Amino acid sequence: MGTADRDLGHRYVNDLRRLGFTQGQVLKARGALVPVALAIVFLGFVAAYAGSGILPVGEGALMVAVAAALGGYMAPNIGANDVANNMGSAVGGRVLTVATALILAAICECAGALLAGGDVVKTVASGIITPGEELSVASFRSLMLSALLAAALWINLATMLNAPVSTTHSIVGGVLGAGIAAAGLGLVNWPTVATIASSWIISPVFGAVIAGALLVFIKRSVLNVPDRVAGAKRWVPILIAVMAAAFVAYMALKGLSKIWTAPPVVVILGSIAAGLIAYMLSQPHIAGKTRHMEGRKEEIYQLFNLPLIIGVCLLSFAHGANDVANAVGPLAAIVSTLQDDASISAQVSVPFWVLSVGAFGIALGLGLFGPKLIQVVGKKITRLNAPRAYCVALSSAITVLVATTFGLPVSSTHIAVGAVFGVGFVREYLENPNRRKRRPGHKLNATAEEAFNSPSERGSRRLVRRKFVVLITAAWLVTVPASALLAATIYALLQLL
Repeated sequence: MGTADRDLGHRYVNDLRRLGFTQGQVLKARGALVPVALAIVFLGFVAAYAGSGILPVGEGALMVAVAAALGGYMAPNIGANDVANNMGSAVGGRVLTVATALILAAICECAGALLAGGDVVKTVASGIITPGEELSVASFRSLMLSALLAAALWINLATMLNAPVSTTHSIVGGVLGAGIAAAGLGLVNWPTVATIASSWIISPVFGAVIAGALLVFIKRSVLNVPDRVAGAKRWVPILIAVMAAAFVAYMALKGLSKIWTAPPVVVILGSIAAGLIAYMLSQPHIAGKTRHMEGRKEEIYQLFNLPLIIGVCLLSFAHGANDVANAVGPLAAIVSTLQDDASISAQVSVPFWVLSVGAFGIALGLGLFGPKLIQVVGKKITRLNAPRAYCVALSSAITVLVATTFGLPVSSTHIAVGAVFGVGFVREYLENPNRRKRRPGHKLNATAEEAFNSPSERGSRRLVRRKFVVLITAAWLVTVPASALLAATIYALLQLL
């Protein structure tokens, strides 16, 4: 082959490489643009529907359309960011695929929002401000619009940075900042702000401690005993019973709280009954599943799959019931001022169409943008399996119950992520008992985990990625001030229009 032929061949290969690269970039861009386009279509539909005369608001139709569009923008951001905390553990534990998790979460979130979302919400986001005569109706509407847009923008940014944040704290920060910009510091309910700030520490610490304690118990009672099958037959039914009891109480106190206030006696008796029934049903089930097991850990892991799936579905249902108000609460508040006597009320009724915007918006955001955060929570912070994911899910329910009992403020986002951190740090402690005494070449000094951690951490077998600890903690700390500053800026700009 001559020189000319070789040059021609090289040019042909290079052209093919450039063509392949170009096609890859086009496909990548199309993959990013399609979800955004679908989200824009959703927002346009919501705005058109809200402003088409469904309410007798006259000149306020434009305000309703804008507020509905912002509520529609907020809801997908909640779906993209917050729902990952519930489903991430099941995906990371390889119990559910991402696609299955998205379908289950969408169904449960919509069901929770539409069936148990409640017909009344507080208009001022958990009492963070107390509107008085110094705040006009027009200013109140601008305040709510500013809070809604600021919270949505912040959650959107946090999702892009792979940081799961509290959507409740985001909307509270938005209302706080816009409220101060509208009427000064006197409008703010500072004890509520202090309570919310304390939850930054209480929630992740409680979640981590409870999840870590559960993991230690499972390891010492089931996974790290000579006869794992016997340990599983004895303890797994008890663990399932505990989970059933905890989630019955959790659903009564949180999942159904907007439509039914359960008396304490009913909660206690219902939890005990659920635990006993679950134990009686799970004993023969576990005995049958373990009959032909050889005692390998991978076999024992499968016993946690079903209770874990049920648990994360209930968490998603409760999330939809409670956090839909973060998307549509300000929208409902604005709508209320455009009806009847155009006054600012402490509580407002939420029309079904408003709840629907929140419900379907959360589901849409979850499907279009949720996989990214699900991967972060489930796989990138620390490695999970079914028992570890079970500890995360059960910790979320138990922490809420303990906090409710003692009147402590908690965030479901912080609890779930804190539980993932707790599981990872407990694994580090248990699997590195004598780190300083390890001889060179010890199996813990060079394992497959090195590919999971940064080069500087090799040899110490750190099983939690520290960069996510720093990133997520920082995002938690700045959520309220960042959304408050954004809301105050947006409110000031609206006053100039």
